[in-house]
Amino acid sequence: MDNRKFDFVIEPHQKLSKSFSEIWNYRELFTVLALRDFKVRYKQTAIGASWALIRPLLTTIVFTVIFSKVAGLPSQGEIPYALTVYVAMMPWFFFSSSFQDGSNSLVANANMVSKVYFPRIIVPISSLFVNFIDFCIAALILVALMLYFQTPLSYNFIFLPIFILLAIAITIATTLWMSALNVQYRDVRFVVPFIVQFGLYVSPVGFASETISNDWRLLYSLNPLVGVIDGFRWCILGQDIIFYWPGMALSVFITLGLLISGYSFFSKTERKFADVI
Repeated sequence: MDNRKFDFVIEPHQKLSKSFSEIWNYRELFTVLALRDFKVRYKQTAIGASWALIRPLLTTIVFTVIFSKVAGLPSQGEIPYALTVYVAMMPWFFFSSSFQDGSNSLVANANMVSKVYFPRIIVPISSLFVNFIDFCIAALILVALMLYFQTPLSYNFIFLPIFILLAIAITIATTLWMSALNVQYRDVRFVVPFIVQFGLYVSPVGFASETISNDWRLLYSLNPLVGVIDGFRWCILGQDIIFYWPGMALSVFITLGLLISGYSFFSKTERKFADVI
């Protein structure tokens, strides 16, 4: 056994309070990584950040045609179907893009992870920054759509920050799990696109969750994104929307469980990242 004593030992912290303190000490690195991801995202593209507008808008048009015109699903009250879909697209694209980017972030930065110490949690979390910028850009289209359809903003809008925080919490929780697993099992890179594709169809993006039978509504809410999407619609278009509070409570409970377990798993495996990546 090596009995040498060291004056200073670098090791990851498992206590949440110490981790926050350490992340704050490395805040400049977080800023550098976030800005780098933002610059790389639209580098050498013809229309740049306009993709943040085009993707949700085109997807909204497709979903509106399929679910409203072809399938004949009803809208929520007097709210135009396109608005119902677009409001759901905003948190969904933020989650799906951040989840895919964050899950591969540690492997993509393998050279840095294996050579120098810093709080590894900074890498997957910084990937959320560029997608949150896209989220804010997409909000401009929402304003334009609401003006076009002459749909007033709901008074529930003051509660929107709560659901934005919930969306961020869900994204961080799932990203911590998958990014840590991806370091050890490279099969994860094949699983992530499937999860995103499957999640799109089991989340109430192209339809209102009210179309789900009451007998299955609580079970359906086991998907934590259901509460987030319903919350966005209630906050922005709330005049004709009946919010399902039991589902919201279940979404919060599941999110907290995923966040705590994800942080715990990430912290326990973090010390091995440099060896196995």
